[in-house]
Amino acid sequence: MWLARHGETEWTQSRQHTGTTDIPLTERGREQARAEAHHFKGIEFGRVLSSPMQRAEETAHLVGLDPVPDDRLMEWNYGEYEGRTTADIQRERPGWDLWRDGCPGGEKLDDVVRRLEPLLDELRVCGETRVVLFGHGHCFRVLAGSWLGLGGIAGRSLALGTASLSVMATEHGNPVIAHWNDLPLEGAPTPDTTLRATQRR
Repeated sequence: MWLARHGETEWTQSRQHTGTTDIPLTERGREQARAEAHHFKGIEFGRVLSSPMQRAEETAHLVGLDPVPDDRLMEWNYGEYEGRTTADIQRERPGWDLWRDGCPGGEKLDDVVRRLEPLLDELRVCGETRVVLFGHGHCFRVLAGSWLGLGGIAGRSLALGTASLSVMATEHGNPVIAHWNDLPLEGAPTPDTTLRATQRR
């Protein structure tokens, strides 16, 4: 299961919480997505799913894929905190923590887990060798924690950059992270050998 986070938007650049606001990619975000495209060339996916937000769908199109939108891949609903930064929220509400407290008028962690678990259950039994999901940072971090069986809260410890590529897999029947947070435009190492090994499974 490949997880492809969307490219940069104006709000990811300014660190504003972006859930239900359908904001487009910046030109740099498009550049980031195009830089990921080589990972997808010649690879067959049994399913290609995307959040219905344009930033996710455009990222999929820029890497050369045509996704099916799935509302379960929407980003965390930040409710009253939509468009605000963590620093701004904490000035009003000292000690606020998204993972512990959730968002008034939006979702708490358990809500996001309940939304994603049916999708994970479907993918576990779908029989496809390889699937790819295009979506969002907090949503994918929750999904990864749930995939590992550690609970969505484990996502707190899994940083995920824009236009990143990660791979969830199994090893001897156990869920694992095979690859995490590949950021080719940020100067991070690109372990192609890990991706190639995953592609052969």
